[in-house]
Amino acid sequence: MTTFRIAVIGGTGPQGKGLAYRFAKHGHEVVIGSRAAEKAEPVAAEIAERIAGEGGSPVVSGAANAEAAAAADVVLLAVPFDGHDELVEALADQLAGKTVISCVNPLGFDKGGPYGLDVERSAAEAAAAIVPTASVVGAFHHVAAASLWSQDEYLDHEDVLVCGDSTESKETAQELARAVTSRIGIDAGKLRLARQLEPLTAVLISINKKYKVRSGISISGL
Repeated sequence: MTTFRIAVIGGTGPQGKGLAYRFAKHGHEVVIGSRAAEKAEPVAAEIAERIAGEGGSPVVSGAANAEAAAAADVVLLAVPFDGHDELVEALADQLAGKTVISCVNPLGFDKGGPYGLDVERSAAEAAAAIVPTASVVGAFHHVAAASLWSQDEYLDHEDVLVCGDSTESKETAQELARAVTSRIGIDAGKLRLARQLEPLTAVLISINKKYKVRSGISISGL
């Protein structure tokens, strides 16, 4: 498996922390990014301690967002949709020319439950527009944070769907999916399809609430 130095921006949140754990557990070098290094460092230490307790030798550190992104080969955006564009703009110089993976979901919640926000463009497309020299792909939208932080070696009952306009960057995200599901991610098409993949997360959240499970996406027929 090819290994990468990955900055997880939003790595102190449940989704980012879970993905950082999976990447570091399976041999990637991970830098947890946060608005302040003081917030990122304890999370990095927690992840490293857990993996070491499982017999691994992780390389995990914490840093402020800009420092984390600047030093990485691949940058994962795992931040709330609210404030997403402003954050990407602030990191534009550090994201330029890199593979940027977005797992950001524009979701809303009301008395009826979760729903996809009515937005002009997906979060992944927004990031691509803000930093046109970055190769943005959408991936890891549908993997539950609780599952990522679970004791399971791999989440091999589900698939990671990857969309993007750069074949090379999609292949990078597909390769990283091995750390989560044990197999390569699925090429789900162009970046514009993030408009469908992102809000689909609301359906899974609704299913989880109804059946008290951690549902995921599994593609048959391949």
